Amino acid sequence: MLRLLIPVLLLLVGTGGGVVGAMVLRPAPAPEEAAGLPAGTAPEGLPPCGPGEAPADQAGDGTTGAAAPAEETAPREGREYFRIDNQFVVPVVGEAGMSALVVASLSLEITTGSQPAVFALEPRLRDALLQVMFDHANLGGFDGIYTAPSNMRALRTALREAARRVVGQDVHDVLITDLVRQDSAG
Repeated sequence: MLRLLIPVLLLLVGTGGGVVGAMVLRPAPAPEEAAGLPAGTAPEGLPPCGPGEAPADQAGDGTTGAAAPAEETAPREGREYFRIDNQFVVPVVGEAGMSALVVASLSLEITTGSQPAVFALEPRLRDALLQVMFDHANLGGFDGIYTAPSNMRALRTALREAARRVVGQDVHDVLITDLVRQDSAG
């Protein structure tokens, strides 16, 4: 029993260290966000840029030109975000046993005023979302290039459908706010 417990504990400690390291090494906010300005605006003398983008003359690749369109940063009118507090931990199991752990953080875009109802259903919601992620892992969705657009689109769609089965049509979207895969050594 102890032989099995030690590798599992080491894996959990390593995963925790990876998550903490990812949080510590997260890129600094864009200059306008650090100054408290809305995304797409910039202090005097700097061109506007979208969230996470460098200004067009500082793109880092030596090119200049127009920045990509800014992503939507606020919920649409009549909607708000519900952050699911605890992360989801999903084992990736292969033929040789557990090959990795995936840690994910999720938020829901919901109809304004529906937070109390969503909060009351959170245990059932977590169960449904976790089952979707287990199914995704078992189908190989977290293998290889697991952040490929097609994989992420399939996962988001399945998560949204599961959330709607539990909460109803008040769920408009499921947002994957963090997604980390920690491969096991060996």
